[in-house]
Order: sequence, then structure tokens, then C-alpha cells
Amino acid sequence: MFEELSNRFDSIFKKLKGRGKLSADNISEAMRDVKRALLEADVNYKVVKNFTAQVKEKALGKEVLQSVTPGQQFIKIVHEELTALMGKDAQEFRFHTNRSNTIVFAGLQGSGKTTACAKIALYFRKKGHRPLLVAADTYRPAAIDQLITLGKSLNIPVHFDREKKPQQICKDALSLAKREDHSLVIVDTAGRLHIDDDMMQELKEVCSITKPDEVFFVADAMTGQDAVSTATEFYNLINFTGVVLTKMDGDARGGAALSIRQVTGAPVNFIGVGEKPDALELFHPERMASRILGMGDIVTLVEKAQEFVDIEKSKKLEKKIRKNAFSLQDFLDQLRQIKKMGSLQELISMIPGVGSQMKDVEVDPNSLKKIEAIICSMTMKEREKPQIIDGSRKRRISRGSGTQVQDINRLLKQFDQMSTMMKRMNKIAGKRGHAAAMRNILPF
Repeated sequence: MFEELSNRFDSIFKKLKGRGKLSADNISEAMRDVKRALLEADVNYKVVKNFTAQVKEKALGKEVLQSVTPGQQFIKIVHEELTALMGKDAQEFRFHTNRSNTIVFAGLQGSGKTTACAKIALYFRKKGHRPLLVAADTYRPAAIDQLITLGKSLNIPVHFDREKKPQQICKDALSLAKREDHSLVIVDTAGRLHIDDDMMQELKEVCSITKPDEVFFVADAMTGQDAVSTATEFYNLINFTGVVLTKMDGDARGGAALSIRQVTGAPVNFIGVGEKPDALELFHPERMASRILGMGDIVTLVEKAQEFVDIEKSKKLEKKIRKNAFSLQDFLDQLRQIKKMGSLQELISMIPGVGSQMKDVEVDPNSLKKIEAIICSMTMKEREKPQIIDGSRKRRISRGSGTQVQDINRLLKQFDQMSTMMKRMNKIAGKRGHAAAMRNILPF
């Protein structure tokens, strides 16, 4: 996500930081590079023009030209303008407690709309709400089946009727939600290969019946400028209130995320960052601007850790580290918790000062699977006391995990180095400063 754009910004800022003083000429040169980078990222031309004009106006002010650190001041301005471009603040859904709340999803076929409905349902159920999914796309039978399958996998009820029209299905769903006390109704409407009058009229009628609290337009981030032009047409016809950007984990250049807010006025509420049902994030413009500029996103990283890390296990682990009793089984447990948080490359990119330094380092996800397979092929005694693993045990573990003996040697060496580092930190930190010291060296 935004990898190419981040690299371009990084090279632009390096040029500026190398200059002791900024002038109108080198600021203009930098802005030409910024403009080119944004256009290559598929950002709307008018949005690019306005953005670069605002940044240039502020950068040419005395605040930057007379600053002790002009390069950093310039970066600060770009960060502020990027944040403003995407909407400044995250847009949380505000629930009404005295009635069912309704969200209607709209978008073109293939944008990931049905999956987005299920992701949103799971997102709000985790927050204590009782969602009901409504299959109102009666034109594509697979859409109904897909939503039913997703609902079953997440244990979230789905209302559907293959014989009735979408308008009646929505009426029945609202009555059902009232009877069964569902706090949230999520309506999956029909997608089309292109915008047509019949589709929009039906969508208007569904909105009229459901009186939704939010109408989310689902846009595929991979389509770039096409997503922006489609969003504009939808907005002019149904006046949607928010946007869900899907497939942001792919090769999306980011143009849609940076353009839709400015072009339509509607905020980006959520972004899909993977195929799994929990791969959905609330869109924070400021955090996204920090990621784009290579500043990391420690707040989101902490939130992910709070969601997926088992606090009780962490306390037990801290005690074991204090006693120098950290084992390969503990390492495996931590590895599995990290995997729940997302891809390792994504997590690294969120660490301030680290992500930008490791942007060219390829993190092979299969390497984590290999480590997991090796440890799982060990006995519990071997996991607790890896020093007993001799040549014959290594050959057995190698056969069981489908790896080479060299892979096992490499893992044992890395684990031994980690254990040695922990022992040193124990001696340095002592009991009082132990927890803080460990948090500084452990990546989990």
C-alpha cells in the first residue's frame, strides 16, 4: 500500500535534507517532483494541482526559508496537507441506542462490496453490537450465497429471500431486526458492471425504505482514477455519506484514497487490508499520511497489539524472561500472535524510523511458516531445552517439517543469540527496570 509513492517522497525529502538552506528555486524543484509522484500514483489531476499549490505557498513562507531545519519544516507541511487532503479526522460510525441502525452498501460489481459487508459486521460485533446482514442483491445468485457463507463462518445472521424484490427484502429485514433486537442492519445492494438508470432507481428506493444512517460507497483501490470517476457518478445520484476502499493491501498506487475525499466531499471511513474477515481498518488520515511519508504508524501498531496479544500470556512470558526461562515454545506462541496482527512487512512499516530503513528488505512470509513447522516438529522437551537437540534429532525434525538441517541450525543459532541478549538485559536492567528493558528489545 502506497509503497511506490512512499519511495518517491523519501527520495525527494533526502534531496532537501541535504541542503543547508532552502530557496524558492529548490522548493519549486521539489514541488515538481511531488506533483510527478502524485500523478504517477494515479491521484486526480485537479487534486494534485490544488495540493501542490497549497504546499508551495506555505513552503515559500518565512517559516520554512528562515528555519534552522528547513527540510524538516517542509516535510511537516507536506504531512499536514496530506492529512487535510484525506479528511483530517477518522470518521467513526455513531450509533443510536434506542433503535436499529442501518448501513446500505453500494458499488460496482467486483469491487468487494459483499465481503466488505461481512467485514463491517464483524468489526461492529467486536464492539458489542448485534449485526444483521441483508442479501438484497437478487440479480447475482452467487452474491446471496457468498453472503450466507460469510455469515455462517462468522456466526452472523443473514436475511435473504430469493423470490422477493430487494425493496421487500429490506422491509422484511427491518421488521426482523426490530423483533430480534439487532442494533445494526447491513444491506448488501446489487452491483453492476456499469452504472445504469434501473440500478440507481432501485438503490434510491432501497435507501428511501431503509432510511439508512450511512450509505457507504465501496471502491476498489486497484482501479485508481476509475474508482474516483465512478464515485463521483454515484455521489451525484445517491449522495453517499462515506467510502470503504477495498484491496488496499495489493498493488494499489493509492490515487483513489488521496482523491475521493476531495472530489466527492465524502470521507473514507474504512479500508480493506487483506482477504480475511478481520482485515479491515478504520481510516485515519493522519496515520495514513505518516505511513506514506515513511514516518511509521505506532498508534495503529499498538492498537493491533492490544487486540491480538493475550495479556495474561504476556505476563507469564515476562516472568519467564525474568528467570531466563524463555523457550522455543514461548517463541512459537509469540510468532503466532504476531501472525494474527498482519503481515510482518506491514508491521515493520508501522515502526517509526524502522520501516523506511527496511523498505528494500524483502520479508518472506514463508520463512515464518518454516520456523513454525520446525518448532511444531519438535517434542515438548526439545522446545523447552533446545540444547539437547543433537544430529539425529535434527534429522528427525528436518523430515517432519519438510526442511533442511541447515534451516534447523539457523533457527537454533538465532534462538541462542536471542537468549544471550535477554540474559544480558536481565543483568543490566535488574528487577525494577526489567519490563521496560524487555519491551525495548522484543518485537512482540
